Amino acid sequence: MKKRLVSMILAVLMTSSLVACGSNEETSNLTNETTTSESGYSVDEIKINIWDNNQREGLQQIADKWTETSGVKVSIEVVDWDNYWTLLEAGASGGVMPDVFWMHSNTAQMYMENDILLDLTSYIEADDTIKKENYYEGVWNLYSSNGKQYALPKDHDTIALLYNKAIFDQYNVAHPTDDWTWEDMYEAAKSITEGSNGEVYGMAMNSSNNQDGWYNLVYSYGAQVITDDHKGSTIASDEGKAGMEMMRKLLTVGAPQTIVAETGTDSLFKSGKTAMITQGSWMINSFYTAENAADYAWAMLPYADVNGNATCDKGERYSAYNGLGWAANANVADPKACYDLIAYFCAEEGQLQQAKLGVTMGGMIGVSEEFSNAFSGMDVSAFVRAEKEGDLFFRPYTRNTVVWEDAIQQQGAFLDAWQNPNDASLMEKACENAQKIIEDAIAAE
Repeated sequence: MKKRLVSMILAVLMTSSLVACGSNEETSNLTNETTTSESGYSVDEIKINIWDNNQREGLQQIADKWTETSGVKVSIEVVDWDNYWTLLEAGASGGVMPDVFWMHSNTAQMYMENDILLDLTSYIEADDTIKKENYYEGVWNLYSSNGKQYALPKDHDTIALLYNKAIFDQYNVAHPTDDWTWEDMYEAAKSITEGSNGEVYGMAMNSSNNQDGWYNLVYSYGAQVITDDHKGSTIASDEGKAGMEMMRKLLTVGAPQTIVAETGTDSLFKSGKTAMITQGSWMINSFYTAENAADYAWAMLPYADVNGNATCDKGERYSAYNGLGWAANANVADPKACYDLIAYFCAEEGQLQQAKLGVTMGGMIGVSEEFSNAFSGMDVSAFVRAEKEGDLFFRPYTRNTVVWEDAIQQQGAFLDAWQNPNDASLMEKACENAQKIIEDAIAAE
């Protein structure tokens, strides 16, 4: 899930003043009722904040099921991404926080280190429905700090290639298949762009399409944006440069960055101005409900034939994956009620409902087959097959992800190369600059 954080949060979170202050009444949105429900809870409402409106209806249905047995009402408010973190920052600084909310890899470490999130460890230890081994390791570990667990895995996501069948047919270009390499994608994009005299672009991507875009090329060609120990990067290695050289080639036959920046890749695709984009599973519903959805289809991401075998070998097709976590405010009036709601979302029953309703794939291993069947008339199995027939890597992150993630998209790093893709030397230099930016940022953490 590719997101952009407001820059203020880091400065605020790194100060000691973030240790929770004030009483429960000051820092919680839980209603201040003192009565106890039949289930033993001391509150009658829990308020949730999320940032994706596509998921609200399905999550509310799941929450309502929990309400039937708990007697506690659950209300879900959608706040757009930037304002979500601004409001959460304000709450962490002593204002009003939601009771339960989503955590993301960009911010989790900072929130966990500053006692802003409810420690779920003891609740998990007493709960037979939640077992670490049943969840995706990368997502579970993301929300752990100093031996404590501060969020439960809500979901995981993968990346696939979205294409417009009608455009491919119009320009007599064969549809993407599971045998496609990145070179095949380039050739198809080139044919469409040239065949339409530039009226339709073969593909579209920009530097902010990292998790759902160019990160996947870097890993497919054998490099890492962030190394496994979170202490460095190999993006400037020969393998990293090879992946970004392929990205550069794609940009030469794709939508110009001036147009992408103004319109956005999703809007370009929906308006029929581009034939292909890469996108994450969290965005399926946006295209499933689009006016021209019947023309849309999904394929697994292409692979990098680095071994020259003309077949996809292990380590040549990669998809990034990430996962949100359900967390709670450390100062909620009824921590047990909030934990029980979170556990319901994340235990098998809630996870299966989430998949069946097409909300997202599960954070629990083995429930996502149901997600493949949630979109009648649209085959979305490419997202599930990505982890069975390819390799996954967890979305690159460090303690202060947003610092280097934003910086490498700017002037002096990838911006020049993306805006001028015909100059191959710019992309090579950009890889070197990006690695230095990342290493310097990690050193400063």
